[in-house]
Amino acid sequence: MGKKGKREKKGKGAEKTAAKMEKKVSRRAKKEEEDLEALIAEFQSLDAKKTQVIETSCPPPSPRLNGSLSAHPEKDELILFGGEYFNGQKTYLYNELYVYNIRKNSWSKIEIPNPPPRRCAHQAAVVPTAGGQLWIFGGEFASPNGEQFYHYKDLWVLHLATKTWEQIKASGGPSGRSGHRMVACKRQLIIFGGFHESARDYIYYNDVYAFNLDSFTWSKLAPSGIGPAPRSGCQMAASPDGSIIIYGGYSKQRIKKDVDKGTLHTDMFLLKTEGAGKEEDKWAWSRLNPSGVKPTPRSGFSVAISPNNRSLLFGGVHDEEEEESIEGDFFNDIYFYDIGKNRWFPGQLKGPKSEKRKRRRGRQAEAQGAGDENMEKQPPQGPVEIVKEVVAEDGSVMTIKQVISGPAEEKERSESEEEEEDGALGQQVEPCPRSNAMLAVKHGVLYVYGGMFEVGDRQFTLSDLYSIDLHKMEEWKVLVEMDPKAQEWLEESESDEEDDDMEGAEGGEEEESSEEESEDEEGEEQHPSVQPDEKHADYLSRTEQYWIKLARSNMGLDAKEKKVVKVAHAMAKTFYEDSV
Repeated sequence: MGKKGKREKKGKGAEKTAAKMEKKVSRRAKKEEEDLEALIAEFQSLDAKKTQVIETSCPPPSPRLNGSLSAHPEKDELILFGGEYFNGQKTYLYNELYVYNIRKNSWSKIEIPNPPPRRCAHQAAVVPTAGGQLWIFGGEFASPNGEQFYHYKDLWVLHLATKTWEQIKASGGPSGRSGHRMVACKRQLIIFGGFHESARDYIYYNDVYAFNLDSFTWSKLAPSGIGPAPRSGCQMAASPDGSIIIYGGYSKQRIKKDVDKGTLHTDMFLLKTEGAGKEEDKWAWSRLNPSGVKPTPRSGFSVAISPNNRSLLFGGVHDEEEEESIEGDFFNDIYFYDIGKNRWFPGQLKGPKSEKRKRRRGRQAEAQGAGDENMEKQPPQGPVEIVKEVVAEDGSVMTIKQVISGPAEEKERSESEEEEEDGALGQQVEPCPRSNAMLAVKHGVLYVYGGMFEVGDRQFTLSDLYSIDLHKMEEWKVLVEMDPKAQEWLEESESDEEDDDMEGAEGGEEEESSEEESEDEEGEEQHPSVQPDEKHADYLSRTEQYWIKLARSNMGLDAKEKKVVKVAHAMAKTFYEDSV
């Protein structure tokens, strides 16, 4: 009894402390949010001018992260909403709605009157009701300089059949937050965790709310047992029996004035009803101890539900935090969690069987004609990937995956080398390491869009689209390649040519090719180190050329930008030496 009483007393003390912190953060954030409300209202006034639904074909969306990608419940389509983009000086928020047609491999943009305000780090869930509904809750809006934040607590539904937005106003819901997680579980939306941040303070949550999709009412759950610590960005999945799985996440706490310490959570919990699944039933937390190979600690990973009662985790970043800097190791791996077996295992690419057979036949034909010294070289049987790690001046490590058009010719090849080559076929093409990407699964196929990674102090936001069949796990397919022209990075010292907060808010697509070409020409004269030797050029892959071009496109390089130039030049030299 004594130990139980102490635990209960400690729990109540923690609740009081959290309540005080929430009030403190709320007071300090109120003034910031009032300032941002005026900017949000100005954006909404522009959206209010839209009076009819307009759907147009368009190129792929501009680079972004922290948006939502959802599979249409009835059509072969993916729905992209919101997100953010940062170019080094200015933060852009979006409320655009894009639809990707899976069969046609094409994008369209749909403008619908009265959409939700611009946001990122929200949550979206799809239900099959009335031709399909896309539910959106929460998220955040940031000032253009990225120093002030407004956290939403609104709930919206997009009726996919009629293409209409509707805001659902119901009391008793969660407080404003971002980085939370939301899943559709039977006839409810379940929301867990998240955080709220002001300029000086922040608070992380571990509360649980349920929104009833029949009565349109909120209820705050009070599960028994010991649940997860407050966190954001965790994995949340619903099982067929109505249970909820929580894994990982991130939180931070202040250890001294102006010094925060981040925590990567690796624990796992089960939230389950103790009754027959009715709304008034009690919920209970219990801790899970899964078997198998667990994911390495990370944050910023993306999650989705895969076939065969499994959830999956993709990518993320492991940050090494110091008092004055953060350096990250980014990932592009997949981990599966089998809900029924309570087991983790990594996703291993098997490689296409037909490609293996072709390569074996090619080797046999090469062996038969080996006596002919003038025999023409066999055509390349498929792209081969080379992985290199390049260290920038600041010590950060960038992993680059190069895909060349064919295997390097070797005079002699052992049988063991051939077997290794066969086993690596599935590694030919894959998304580069990234965090905060957008995932969706349709017909057992995983789609990965966008996200970001960092090199030194520079952030690269992506706009590529990849897919992989989760049933076969043979190979990744590139549906949309990364566009170098979409990349932009402005240093703080550069002149700010975009003073108007409204300019480019729908953005990232306003690149002018003529200006870029002129900068390229000038860059050849001012920065000769960026231009690789002529003998190197033939060996540069599209990936390397992308980095070279990216570095050259930034004039007036300061010390930070020169790191990018050095990385690109080092890549050219490294790949050339390995090729010959």
